[in-house]
Amino acid sequence: MEKRISLPLKEDVILDLKAGDKVLLSGTIYTGRDAAHKRMIEALNKGEDLPIDINGQVIYYVGPCPAKENEVIGSCGPTTSGRMDVYTPAILEQGLKGMIGKGERSKSVIESMKKNKAIYFTAIGGAGALLADRVKAAEVVAYNDLGAEAIYKLEVEDFPVIVTIDCEGNNLYDTQKERYKELLNQK
Repeated sequence: MEKRISLPLKEDVILDLKAGDKVLLSGTIYTGRDAAHKRMIEALNKGEDLPIDINGQVIYYVGPCPAKENEVIGSCGPTTSGRMDVYTPAILEQGLKGMIGKGERSKSVIESMKKNKAIYFTAIGGAGALLADRVKAAEVVAYNDLGAEAIYKLEVEDFPVIVTIDCEGNNLYDTQKERYKELLNQK
């Protein structure tokens, strides 16, 4: 069963989500990859405000392809989340509550997620064209000079993700590796 969630994320929703839950997100999400995260950290280090209010928000680690004629956005599959790990704890401290990407996260990110009550979702890699169909509006809101790595504001409807690490640190990557080992040992 899939859970339908309206964004921004609220604390009661975050506390209810568990690793392995299938979720359909609707509302606003922001995009941000390496270059945008680096700039946000530089702004924080200078005492400046972030270019977007990320309190309660979700950032999708994606650099969308240009939209073709009559499309809202081009293919928009997730990028590897680990590249943002060096920046993530500081962004979580600013109120970020959700991240969408693919791949494992570092121990420091997981600890920061637990401290800040945040969620890590994964989207299916290689399905960027299908995910683009769930984006109903897209606009660049910061760092336009970064091209595909600019920060976009996306309006999504029933955007499919899986809770991979919940706010208690339960990690689907870890539990599924153990489950696989157990299955191998049964043969």
